[in-house]
Amino acid sequence: MIQQSGKRALLLRNPHARRGQESIAPVLQRLERGGLDVTVETFEALPEIARDIVRLRDRADLVIVCGGDGSVSSAALAAMESGLPLGIIPMGTANDLARTLNIPMDLPAAADVIAQGQMRAVDVGTVNGHAFFNVASIGLSSDLAQRLDPDIKKRFGRFGYALAALKVLSGASRFHATIMEKGGAIDVETYQIAVGNGRHYGGGNVVQESAEIDDGHLDLYSLEMKNLWKLALMLRSFRSGTHGAWSEVRTARCVEFDIVTKKPMPINTDGEIVTATPGHFKVHPKAISIFVPAALSRFNAQAM
Repeated sequence: MIQQSGKRALLLRNPHARRGQESIAPVLQRLERGGLDVTVETFEALPEIARDIVRLRDRADLVIVCGGDGSVSSAALAAMESGLPLGIIPMGTANDLARTLNIPMDLPAAADVIAQGQMRAVDVGTVNGHAFFNVASIGLSSDLAQRLDPDIKKRFGRFGYALAALKVLSGASRFHATIMEKGGAIDVETYQIAVGNGRHYGGGNVVQESAEIDDGHLDLYSLEMKNLWKLALMLRSFRSGTHGAWSEVRTARCVEFDIVTKKPMPINTDGEIVTATPGHFKVHPKAISIFVPAALSRFNAQAM
């Protein structure tokens, strides 16, 4: 298993993640057993992640993020700029990127994946210069991110999401937006527009049935039903990525989208509100290498 002997790892830990107070001693033991020399940095706010990577990149051969999807996405642009590969110890609530890449939820097992040294080059999405691996959205998901109390999220996990979602749905209304792609534009009345880069989001929903995190495209959907109650009938299709079969769901695939709303609306990227409309969405193909189980690494090599 010792394939990374002598390499220096910068491990960035988010103590505010749902599992952020768990001991990382077993993780460090597995990494060191795999031959890695690990430096641990704890951050208190997401913007510190990029600053730490830029500040310490000359002392590291790889970056490891111990946190949730928001933490990993916050590291993306600095990792892209530095050229450092990225390891994930999934300590968040949804851990959708880890789910997409089959990274184990067991922390020491996730450390073993990094120590084994197998990587997969994946796409990164950006909106207004902010990175996301899973999905960026306007509407219901952004309202949910704003309403979800961090303490409730940390204590109750996905159940906390469900409680907040009920409150959001009870007061939701449609909004007007213009979606632009390939030089064309269309006006919509919608409850939500989501632009996916990866495959999983929202604790296991699928962006689009055929979506992959290295397919070089973004997948968009817009919820344009007149009555939100119909969303309950669609929930199963969102788990499989077949929601585009419903006439009330508009779908599109492209490398860039622009979305404009009548007034600025918050944009949620991988669970964090980072910017607002108008939004320019773009995919960066295979921009970062992430440590994955060996089977996925072989799949990626064959696809290339």
